Order: sequence, then structure tokens, then C-alpha cells
Amino acid sequence: DKKPNPGVPERNNQKNMHYFAFKRNTLYCENTRIKKLAEGFGTPLYVYSERTIREHYNKIKKAFKEVKPLICYSVKANSNLSILKIIKSLGGGLDIVSGGELYRAKAVKCRPEKIVYASVGKSEAEIKDALKYGILMFNVESAAELERINSACIKMKKKAKVSLRFNPDVEPGTHTYITTGKKETKFGLDEGSLKKIFLESKRYKSIVLCGIHIHIGSQITTSHPFLKALKKVSGIVKYLRTKNIAIDYLNIGGGLGIVYGEEKPQTAADFAKKVLPLIKPLSLKLIIEPGRFIVGNAGVLVAKVLYIKDTKSKRFIIVDAAMNDLIRPSLYDAYHTIVGVDKVKGPPGRSSDIVGPVCESGDFLGKDRPLKVKEGDYIAVLGAGAYGFSMSSNYNSRPRPAEVLVKNNKTTLVRKRENYKDLIEKEV
Repeated sequence: DKKPNPGVPERNNQKNMHYFAFKRNTLYCENTRIKKLAEGFGTPLYVYSERTIREHYNKIKKAFKEVKPLICYSVKANSNLSILKIIKSLGGGLDIVSGGELYRAKAVKCRPEKIVYASVGKSEAEIKDALKYGILMFNVESAAELERINSACIKMKKKAKVSLRFNPDVEPGTHTYITTGKKETKFGLDEGSLKKIFLESKRYKSIVLCGIHIHIGSQITTSHPFLKALKKVSGIVKYLRTKNIAIDYLNIGGGLGIVYGEEKPQTAADFAKKVLPLIKPLSLKLIIEPGRFIVGNAGVLVAKVLYIKDTKSKRFIIVDAAMNDLIRPSLYDAYHTIVGVDKVKGPPGRSSDIVGPVCESGDFLGKDRPLKVKEGDYIAVLGAGAYGFSMSSNYNSRPRPAEVLVKNNKTTLVRKRENYKDLIEKEV
């Protein structure tokens, strides 16, 4: 939990463009009052800005326009069907990692040739389902997985396009739990193993090895780790070409960081300017898998203050949202800017921990924040659009929140709030 940053990041900051801003001392999402949404839909409540989603997608598209990439939104960041429909309407594809995410892709009628399928542990049933739908390609993470896909293709009399995921063993400078390109992680193939598979590609009769995939981590704020990884990829591509092995695709994954507090991440334009000189000479079709960059700052979690608890050592602001609603602070010790929905005049409040009702000491949304609120007020946890609802749970038998999507001054309920009946519906 980094040094507190009590303000709302400026809307016109190109690194953090979003449409949550104070107007007349109350927080708005686009042209809709957050307080009105909280009162109308209840709390905890996830609120998303459609305009922010669209603009962030278009920043990636514009930054890489000269190479015309296939932008496959990372569904795991936020899998709400309405958000997937927005991405589809913009011409984007989907990066999926499970059979459930494929099911969501089918539900929004995403074109199969715009779907790429990652994950280190695809089951045979998931592989067959993806083959049946005709996805563009699998991102394969091990020789054993490649054998399984080849076997499934033979049984189904189909061919599968495959990109091999390369683990470049680079340090991305992010949290250990979201670092995926180091040799000690479970992800991808080392250089020797990857080359060996390409050189022995003829043994996989029903596989078309057509690309290299990298994804080195998430919430990466500088270009250096990407450049280091891409230099290694470039060497591999050149080596394969000396062996008369041609590939068509380069998938550089996602991982672009956003502003949660005091981070100063690169813009999409800055990122493209740095990596394109390495990508363009390879003359490969480019795939990008952004998730957090598109939806992270497009969502907030709204909660109601239940109690103010003062102790000799600390003040606790107890709200009705908890770690089951937003686990990032508890899991990663992640920082989220937290503001009162209504501004209160005067000096900042006493430094407080914002905590939820769950029976864990790790149940907090923020620590040591100078938040000035009283019981019954509403707070907003910013930057909650990615890995917020998608990582939520029913821990402590708590129903998950509702989700709403705002477009200008129009609000749509895009996921109903769960109730107690939902909690036990599948139990026998």
C-alpha cells in the first residue's frame, strides 16, 4: 500500500484518461452522479465508464496503426458480457484462458478467427471445444500440451494453428504474483525447448506452428522489460529462418501498467514508439493482448460507510465492501486511490484504514488514508475496473455486487446483484 494519493487523477492526463471526476463537489462517472447510482442500485457496486473503455482501446489501436495489429482484449481482466460487446463493436478480438471464457466469447458472438487461447492447463474438453468453434490459434506453453492438442486434432480430423509461448527470463519489475516471464514461473518454454519443438514440427501432423507468443507480466510501467524480451524473440525468429522455418505471427501479450496512485506508466504511444523498431523488421502479423490498460481505470467500486471505529492506535472506516469484492489490496498489497463520493470542506480527515466486514485482518481496501467521511457516506475505490469483479468471491457467504455501465447520462444494469438464494442454488 503505497504513499497515499487522496485526489482523483486528472481526466486529461494521457497516461490515465478516464471519466470519473468531481463536479460541484460530488463524484461523477461521465455525466452521471455516483451517489445517485449508489442510492438506486445499492452497494457495494461496480460502476464502469463506457467512454473510458472505448478511448483506451482506441489508444492502443492508434499507437500501433502502422502495423495493423489484431487487438485481443484479455477477458480475465473483466469478463462482463457488456464489456466484451464493446470490444467486439470496436473490431477487437479476445484473449481467453479457459472454457468458461470461450463460452463468454461465444455468447457475444465474437468471430472465432479473432480468438487466441492461452493457459498452461487446458483440458482435453476445453481443447476440443475451441477446435470445434474454430479459434484463430492456441498459445501453447509446454510440449505435453502440444501433444494433447495434436491428439485432439487427429481425433476430430482438424488442424490447429499454434503459437509457442516463449519464457524469456526477464524481470518485469512488477509484483511477484503477476510476473510471468521469469524462468522460475510456470509459464512458457525456455529458448532451447522452443527451438527444439520448431525444428521437430513435422512430427505434429495436425499442428501448424505459426507464431511466437510472449507475456512477461502485468502492471509493467516501463518499456525496458518488453524490449529485452523482444530482442530475444528477434534472435529466435532469425535463427528459425536460417533453418527454413517460417512463422507468421508475433503475439507480444499485454501487461501495460496504469495509474493506481503515484505510478507514472508509459503511454500506449510511448510504448509503440519503443517496441515497433524491433517488431517491424520481423515482418510478422502482430497480436496484442491488453486487459488492464483498457478497463483498469474504467471502473470504480462504490461502498457505503457503515461505522467509524476509533481506537488508541488507529481509526478504522468500516464499509460494506470487502476483500471478497476487491481482493487486490489483500492479495497483492495493491494500492487504490480512495475518495469520498462527496467532497467535504476543511482539512483532511484523520488517517484511517478502510476495511470491510470479512473476518480476516487482511480485509482492507486501503491503509492510512486521510479520508474525511461519516457513517452513511459513500466512498469510491478507483482503478477497480480490472481484476475487481472478475476475482471476486462469495467468501463469508457474501453475495457478489451488482455491475452498472454508464454511457454519458444513461446507466445500464449489466449484472444483477447476487442474493442469498444464489449462494446455495447449486448445493445439494
